[in-house]
Amino acid sequence: MTPHLDFAGWSMATMAPNETFRPHERIKEPADFRRAFDRKRSVSDDVLIVYGVENGLDHPRLGISVSRKKVRRATARNRIKRLIREAFRLGKAELPPGVDLVVLPRGGDLTFVSARRSLMALGRDLSRRLKVQPPRSKPQADAKP
Repeated sequence: MTPHLDFAGWSMATMAPNETFRPHERIKEPADFRRAFDRKRSVSDDVLIVYGVENGLDHPRLGISVSRKKVRRATARNRIKRLIREAFRLGKAELPPGVDLVVLPRGGDLTFVSARRSLMALGRDLSRRLKVQPPRSKPQADAKP
């Protein structure tokens, strides 16, 4: 039996634990989406619009909103959501901690490469706009003062 491969070519069995998309990294509550939209802090490019708000946690969270008005077919909307989730999963170490990101694609012609590039750049820009401090590195026990 061959191992299941996801669409990026990675075996689910060989992924490191920090490379998975855990339930606590997902924005599920409508109130959390509304909080991000009401904060009115967003950045965008020609591929994505990203709204952000501080979440008080030690990790970023992702919410995705794909409207029927922009992408008519359900299969296309689901594909876009999968691409964005995969871009977040693979790049979450580069994203600022303590931020909720609500992502809206601009259209249905999204590719994985453009989603990943755009999400990483917009996540960094958004953290600067929110003035979120990067986590301080922990002092090493064997380091001399």
